[in-house]
Amino acid sequence: MNKRLLGVIDATTYHEDLSDLTSHRSVAAIPFGGRYRLIDFVLSNMVNSGIQSVAIFPKYQYRSLMDHLGSGRNWDLNRKRDGLFFFPSPSLDKPVTGIGSLDHFAANIDFFNRSTQEYALITNAYTVFNMDFTPLLEWHVHTGCDITEVRKNGATLGIYLVKTSLLMELIETRKETGYLSMRDVVTDINSPYKLCYYNYEGYATMIDTVETYYAESMNLLKPEIWEQLFLKERPILTKVKDEPPTRYSKSANVQNSMIANGADIEGTVENSIIARGVKIAKGAVVKNSIIMQKSRIGEDCVLDHAILDKDVRIEAGAIITGTKNSPNILRKGSVQGEWLNS
Repeated sequence: MNKRLLGVIDATTYHEDLSDLTSHRSVAAIPFGGRYRLIDFVLSNMVNSGIQSVAIFPKYQYRSLMDHLGSGRNWDLNRKRDGLFFFPSPSLDKPVTGIGSLDHFAANIDFFNRSTQEYALITNAYTVFNMDFTPLLEWHVHTGCDITEVRKNGATLGIYLVKTSLLMELIETRKETGYLSMRDVVTDINSPYKLCYYNYEGYATMIDTVETYYAESMNLLKPEIWEQLFLKERPILTKVKDEPPTRYSKSANVQNSMIANGADIEGTVENSIIARGVKIAKGAVVKNSIIMQKSRIGEDCVLDHAILDKDVRIEAGAIITGTKNSPNILRKGSVQGEWLNS
């Protein structure tokens, strides 16, 4: 049945409150959980639901996103027919807010004209969840809705289901209606369309601030959250990197943490998420922190409530601390020495 669904991922959104993590990447490409990117969740959900054609519309800093997605092979989307499509959005005269920019879609209208799928599933790229879209499609068809918005506890998840023909109509008439995005359509109290709300009962969170990014990352360390996100029957897929297992030295002490492949742990790690290729030297203590790919933590360092972006180097003896509500963020490639202790 899901061969009737076209996947459309709007990766154009920019969140000012995530600027410390998006100076060189889009929101969709922000690392999450040590080895994933935010876009992996919705993209995996689509593939696990049988969707074979997915279009991604990025706008800001999308080189990292392109490198991560590649040909779509890791999601079984490198196909001769359908597959993964990447449509960088043109510069527009005015910024568009809301998921599903109709101007962005209009710039690639040929893609929608050639699509054979009867329905289009339009989503954002920063919701962390594990959802089977098959019941959603069945419910939408059965209820006869024009547009279905997916919600959780009454709040939108930025996911919309609509007939592809209606989507094209919205694109073509956007100047007359004033609708700039799918969000505009569903919030218009005078909309002529039958709008329905589908309640999603599983775990879902939208990453739109540093505070939510940090809090939801730490939530991954809770078994009850992990078990709702990472399901054997619906795996979250990501770019495969052939790296050796993590090496733990005799001096290593790791508690309640997620450690990705290729890391080298000699110090203490507690309640933290450690990405691929990270090195933590002897005597270093890392607590309540997120350490991204290939960062280096020197001997006798102390990190608590910190977020280190990729390729950060912490020199021996440095102390980096933040708080639960205001984690200390070090940007990609930065160096922190003992003389810069915070």
